[in-house]
Amino acid sequence: MKTCPVRKKCGGCAYIDQEYETTLQHKQEYVQKLFGKIKVDEIKGMKDPYHYRHKIYASFYSDKTGKIHAGLYEENSHKLLNSTMCLIQHVKANDILKTICDLASSFKIDAYNEDTGRGVLRHCYLRVSRSEQTVMCVLVIGSKGLPSSKTFIKKLVETHPEIQTVILNYNHEHTSMILGRRSDVVYGKGYITDRIGNLQFRISPQSFYQVNPEQTEIIYNTALEMAQLKKNDLVFDVCCGIGTIALSAAPLCKHVIGVEINEQAIKDAERNMVLNGIENAEFHADDASHFIQKMKSKPDVVFLDPPRSGMEESFLRTLIRLSPKKIVYVSCNPKTQIRDIRILARAGYRIKQAVPVDNFPFTRHVENVCLLTHH
Repeated sequence: MKTCPVRKKCGGCAYIDQEYETTLQHKQEYVQKLFGKIKVDEIKGMKDPYHYRHKIYASFYSDKTGKIHAGLYEENSHKLLNSTMCLIQHVKANDILKTICDLASSFKIDAYNEDTGRGVLRHCYLRVSRSEQTVMCVLVIGSKGLPSSKTFIKKLVETHPEIQTVILNYNHEHTSMILGRRSDVVYGKGYITDRIGNLQFRISPQSFYQVNPEQTEIIYNTALEMAQLKKNDLVFDVCCGIGTIALSAAPLCKHVIGVEINEQAIKDAERNMVLNGIENAEFHADDASHFIQKMKSKPDVVFLDPPRSGMEESFLRTLIRLSPKKIVYVSCNPKTQIRDIRILARAGYRIKQAVPVDNFPFTRHVENVCLLTHH
């Protein structure tokens, strides 16, 4: 077991000071309690649960000497703690954050102060491609520009040649949102690519893509195994993101329809469809509750992969009227998942299988995949 120097303070992990097997048991018991009499399968954990986060957000701050640090917030606090030694963040990401802090200090670039609204470096968003081992670096700044940006970025990329693209994002608003509305690609193409199974996916800064690619493959494989797709099936993928589940399902069925409210994610999904030579899929940028009311075809299988808040009841009511044979519900919040399933259960849907997957080791969060069939 590894030891984190800020384990008693940081809000990033709840279980980092426990044996991994013990944390898996906690999560298994949590999901089983939510599902009551329905037997939940054994949780699928990781062989190596450290440094699994390939998506990293950090905020910058200055210490009393003026040195820049990158950190996460202390639990139940607005105080930042140095996170460049984080045990769940990708090792490359930790190293890049250290370099950015060292460069900022040497260039005398200030950290952004949320209280005063002054300063430059506000946040950093890093995405590491598991298959390519390349990195997308998004520097979020609270000023009009990054001083000596060309030299700064040149030195950053020289130190870390794995960085494939650098993007400056501008966020001057008093908000808890990491990314602002405007971005400039200052190095590379503005995206990186990663692979899930045999498929390649383009990832942009605004697109959703799972934080843990190793466990993501397990989640999607579990979902597809549950679905048992047939060649004549029409599949509906709700909250489809950049098309990861939809495009994985496409070779196994007749046609896939994906819907996602994030327009940039839909653009990436359409590019990913072309990138992988898939022709039997279509994607729509729309709110799922609005889009489903316009659907003319009845889907055979529906994949649900919503945010932590779950699905809107209005969507579920319309879905019930379409009466798909199978619903595969992928959730990062089993509490809202079981809430939604109760609505479906009143219309005759029954849980056939529930499989927890530890997508977020050492945290309180757990992914859960459920198969529901209509009786």
